[in-house]
Amino acid sequence: MPATEYQRSFGRTLLNLRRDSVHSVAESSTTEPTQMEAELESFQRRVAERFADLNASTSEDLLSLEWVGKLLDSFLLCQEEFRVIIVSNHRELVAKPPMDRMVSEYFDRSVKALDVCNAIRDGVERIRQWQKLIEIVVCAFDRTRPLGEGTFRRAKKTLIELAIGMLDDKEASSSSSVTQHRNRSFGRNKEKTIGHFRSLSWSVSRSWSASKQLQALGNGLAPPRAGDVTATSGLAVPVYTMTSVLLFVMWALVAAIPCQDRGLQVHFNVPRSFQWGGSLMSLHDRIIEESRKRERRNSCGLLKEINQIERSSRLMGELVDSVQFPLSEEKEVGVRERVEELGKVHEALKNGLDPFERKVREVFHRIVRSRTEGLESVGAAP
Repeated sequence: MPATEYQRSFGRTLLNLRRDSVHSVAESSTTEPTQMEAELESFQRRVAERFADLNASTSEDLLSLEWVGKLLDSFLLCQEEFRVIIVSNHRELVAKPPMDRMVSEYFDRSVKALDVCNAIRDGVERIRQWQKLIEIVVCAFDRTRPLGEGTFRRAKKTLIELAIGMLDDKEASSSSSVTQHRNRSFGRNKEKTIGHFRSLSWSVSRSWSASKQLQALGNGLAPPRAGDVTATSGLAVPVYTMTSVLLFVMWALVAAIPCQDRGLQVHFNVPRSFQWGGSLMSLHDRIIEESRKRERRNSCGLLKEINQIERSSRLMGELVDSVQFPLSEEKEVGVRERVEELGKVHEALKNGLDPFERKVREVFHRIVRSRTEGLESVGAAP
């Protein structure tokens, strides 16, 4: 069913179950929703609209730096609205059971998302190393310089380094003797060190697994029972909604950006009766479909720009291997065209990586702040 249909026909949410348990069928059809019910329905609707918008993106835009940045923007908006509901508007209900347990469980899950953010940050740094290697190739073929054998040797060596650097993490680990670990994190002041991609260290331990972290984040996640919805005056619904959004966003980041043990086989099944469920599950299915494409199966990340690097560098490498001297005019034109393609990829990374990293950083800090406020609201130690 198209995303627009889901948006028009929201279906029967669990919040309706609460009203049904209080009123008879006849009464519920005529009773006006309370202010709180209207607030919670409004939250559901806004989450649905954001994911419907994300799902409306074309296959060309899906998983691009711009699209993933838009996903993070949506998460930040949802997180802020959730914080207002939980911490500001209904603090007294949050402190009572079973709501206190549900909120604490949500923020326990959110801690696991912090490690994902740190790993993604290191994945961004890894992409920056590829960007620098691409820049070396582009500069080597500067139009003001003649295309000599030395230029091609330099380009070939750099393209080999790039190919090794883009190996999947498991392959890279087996081919590298580097074991040094530096603990870097969004949560700490750090000295920025830029080195060769094979010297790049992670801010999470070498035994850390993105796949296992996602499984732990989603472990036991299930829609709230009607009794819990009633007992929490409907607040169990936004908690489940925000947990599902958190899990999906972290899963999408791991799918897009290189990080350790990028398994995407996480159980994820949201009932389509939720207003946002259809669009979210559609996005999940589209990303899974992308990961199964022949050219993406062994990729270190599904980010659109990574695919462009892989394709452009492979074609450039094939061309460099095939040249003979003296260089024909036709071959020189072909080389210039490939260099121009690499130049566009370099420019896209140059313009997109910094804003994207800032958004990941903001997600990290927003989760930390929200967790502190949320745990204070239920009287628990942060």
